[in-house]
Amino acid sequence: MAIVKMKRLRVIAMASCREELLRQLQRLGCVEIREPESAGADWSGLLERERSRLAETRAALADVNAALSAVKKYADVREGMFPQRQAVTQTEFLSGTAADRARAASARVSELVQTASQLQAEEGRLLAKQASLVPWKGLDMPLELTGTVHTAFLPGVCPAAADLGALRQALGETACELLEISADKQQRYCLLVCHRAEEAQALDILRTRGFSAVSFQGLTGTPAENLRRLEGELQENRGRQAETADALRKSGADWDTLRLYADRLRSDTALEEGNENLLTDGTILFFEGWAPADRLQGVGALLDHLGCAWEAEDPKADEYPDVPVRLRNNWFSRPLNMVTDMYALPVYGSLDPNPLMAPFFILFYGIMMADMGYGLLMLAMGLFLWKKKVRGTMDYMGGLLVLCGISTFVVGALTGGFFGDFLSQLAKLIDPKSTFALPYLFTPLTDTMAILIGSLVLGFVQILTGMVISFVKKARDGHIMDGIWDEGTWWVIFLGGGLAVLGIGNVAGYPAVLILGILMLIIGSSRNAKGFGKVTSVFGAVYNGVTGYFSDIMSYSRLMALMLSGSIIASVFNQLGAVTGNVIAFVIISALGNALNFALNLLGCYVHDLRLQCLEFFNRFYESGGKPFRPLAYQTNYVEIKEEH
Repeated sequence: MAIVKMKRLRVIAMASCREELLRQLQRLGCVEIREPESAGADWSGLLERERSRLAETRAALADVNAALSAVKKYADVREGMFPQRQAVTQTEFLSGTAADRARAASARVSELVQTASQLQAEEGRLLAKQASLVPWKGLDMPLELTGTVHTAFLPGVCPAAADLGALRQALGETACELLEISADKQQRYCLLVCHRAEEAQALDILRTRGFSAVSFQGLTGTPAENLRRLEGELQENRGRQAETADALRKSGADWDTLRLYADRLRSDTALEEGNENLLTDGTILFFEGWAPADRLQGVGALLDHLGCAWEAEDPKADEYPDVPVRLRNNWFSRPLNMVTDMYALPVYGSLDPNPLMAPFFILFYGIMMADMGYGLLMLAMGLFLWKKKVRGTMDYMGGLLVLCGISTFVVGALTGGFFGDFLSQLAKLIDPKSTFALPYLFTPLTDTMAILIGSLVLGFVQILTGMVISFVKKARDGHIMDGIWDEGTWWVIFLGGGLAVLGIGNVAGYPAVLILGILMLIIGSSRNAKGFGKVTSVFGAVYNGVTGYFSDIMSYSRLMALMLSGSIIASVFNQLGAVTGNVIAFVIISALGNALNFALNLLGCYVHDLRLQCLEFFNRFYESGGKPFRPLAYQTNYVEIKEEH
């Protein structure tokens, strides 16, 4: 339940063992390779960056992903929301035979996809050409015929609203005739027949009235003949598309092979990214990196086996912001990584917030949700995610749903809530004289003020916890006086205020402890100021302290507010269902309403709980800005690499 201790590695090895070294480090999965920070001073004259195959590996991965998408589309592969991972051994994962087979399958699928794309583009071109010829189907004249020696034939279009009579009249005494071939809602398709000597004059007259000439370059024969030819080409094109789609459907047999190869390429990409951080002169290579201290023995054994010269040392305090961070948590606090990852990792050398935050986060979520039925749903969802063996954020979510579901069920049992008052309303529908109700210790509807006070008390406890953590941290870093003046002062003020309210500890009628706290506040806030700054610093400390702590504590009233709103919304939907007087209608309406209420609260409670932790709790002690530990390891989305025996 802490931040894993890291060691800085510096390694010199023979360049000939580069491939094996990287592969073995990837197998260990616990070394992050970085560009040497000292390269500029010590190695730049001797070593150059190793050239990698990163670009071509990424290109191959993109091709395989495109092939997978095509197979999934055409072969109708259904993975579901949580696809099962194929279990393979490391030998199978790195098998050259499997990789060759996958490359061939990927190339074959890529070629089919390219063919399908070309055929679809060709179909679109043919359809466009067909659509352009359909209006001219009634023109019984070869399209390549543009006229005779003295006569010009000019096909063209004009707006559908154009008056052909007016156009013919505009042509006047010219030796021209305008014939309409067809018309639709947008245009009229016409043929202008005119004497070549008056062709230019006729076109000038018609252009001003919306007429534009049409060209059929490359086409011979009548429009009807061309349409028959295009129809034949379209049928042939669609037949080839069907054959291509059928071939792609049969490629579904390569689905597992392609997925395995995609993960292999993804891991090779990670390996090549590490390779780019190596410096070499062709004979030796040098790199720096980070490894967890508890894994250093295994790393050292590997490096010794490969004949590497290496050293490991603890990072210095001024290097902490650059040291990668890995959190080690138990089953209880590990799901809170979902919150920490969303906020920010702690900087190396500081505190892991998960164990400190976990009890509060889980308890607060249960208070806001506060319903046994909702708790059971959350528990079922979490167990379902665990059963599916999801990884990453979904894995954290599964654990968080289980823990918060238990908390929600317990608080719901204390408030007597099971989908609101579902059971009570159902009992009254079955027997109007029924007085059945679940037992409860308190309820949001009748004990609102008590719940509000309890929420503020819990908030005060969490704020005090944050202050204690801050005090201990300052004391550990050798700044105990800062802890006394910053946190200790307010503890004395809080204690004095409480004793004053209770009338305990007064001397000569004055609250002595409270006065002591005020004096400490005056002295502590002005200890580093000079001149008139001492006065302003005191006023600033009082104002910021009083308003800050008051607003922070009042923020916890949201615990009561969400508990109350969730309970009321559930009860309202139950009452709406009960109004029907029919058990089936009641169950349907109640189920729909509670489903909506559950979905809204599931997200709303998480957001508000997250806010309390990040703003009211973390600002007491949390040092964010840590860089995640990203070791060279197998990167897989589709397969699970199992141990070989």
